[in-house]
Amino acid sequence: MGKLTLPFIGMIMAEIAQVGLIILSKKAMAQGMTNFIFIFYSNSIASLLLLPTSFLVHRFQRPPITFSTLSRFFLLALLGYLAQAFGYAGIYYGSATLSTSMLNLVPGFTFLLAVLFRMEQLDWRKFSSQAKLLGTIVSIAGAFIVTLYKGPALLMGVSSVNSSQLPLLSEDSNWILAGVLLAADCIMASAYIIVQAYILKKYPAELIVVFFYCFFVGIQSGVTCLVVERDISAWSLEPKLRLLAVLYSGVFGSAFQVGVITWCLHQTGPVFISMFKPLGIVISVVLGFLFLGDAFYLGSLIGAIVIVVGFYSVLWGKAKDIEDVGVRSLESKGKQTPLLEENSHEDIQGH
Repeated sequence: MGKLTLPFIGMIMAEIAQVGLIILSKKAMAQGMTNFIFIFYSNSIASLLLLPTSFLVHRFQRPPITFSTLSRFFLLALLGYLAQAFGYAGIYYGSATLSTSMLNLVPGFTFLLAVLFRMEQLDWRKFSSQAKLLGTIVSIAGAFIVTLYKGPALLMGVSSVNSSQLPLLSEDSNWILAGVLLAADCIMASAYIIVQAYILKKYPAELIVVFFYCFFVGIQSGVTCLVVERDISAWSLEPKLRLLAVLYSGVFGSAFQVGVITWCLHQTGPVFISMFKPLGIVISVVLGFLFLGDAFYLGSLIGAIVIVVGFYSVLWGKAKDIEDVGVRSLESKGKQTPLLEENSHEDIQGH
């Protein structure tokens, strides 16, 4: 258990950083900052931080950067940019709890895309494959519950009480729109993971990949801002909360969070990392209620539970597959050893 103490603390800090980013970005956009400008600022800061760090860490083992490699980086950035754009728009129309609940769809969508692109095997006869498929379906059903069923408020925040006089139809419409945008965010994020896995096989320098990702997202969002944003004042970092949100996003939302998760992944493996995703729901409920005045609805509770059940079903199936591969590997080694010993014994007798 001692070896897991630091990764455990690290992943809790990473989840808190993620939820903190959701809350600060929602507050910044509530004060007039658009999601495109927020993405531009945060990724520009992150790329400036990662430029010296990435090339310093990989100064001895750095594969050559070709035009083909840069094209893959650009595609990865485009998927990440679309994910961020949909995600921040969903945060604006929804709540922190809704956002973190929907993020648990990423493993399910990633599994479907991995099967589609033959990066993951699906054997209908194996219970682990059935668990992964069933878990994916359950997770998607949970997302529909969170999006389409709001239900009564279990906890009422300050802003929820003050806004209770708003038309219910408009509020529910925004909630559904937020759910659709966040679902699109999850699909793009899943595609991003698939493309990133492919790129890292060809170019195994993680921090350089992250740097070029942030760099190209900064360019793509900057071009979008120049086309969409006609108001010069939209670029302002006043009031100070805008500046705080941007700095937090660049430092903690990208550099810190990615660094911590990468280190924990190296120490423990992907299954341990994935286990902490549902923790974001609990953190977001507490922080969203305290700092945003968000209400916590019955539909969010039911949907989050369903999503988490499906999420752990996918994880269990994946862990079972990894275990089966390890058992088969040990069995194959066990069969090969007696054969080698038998051949060696026959050779001695022959001599």
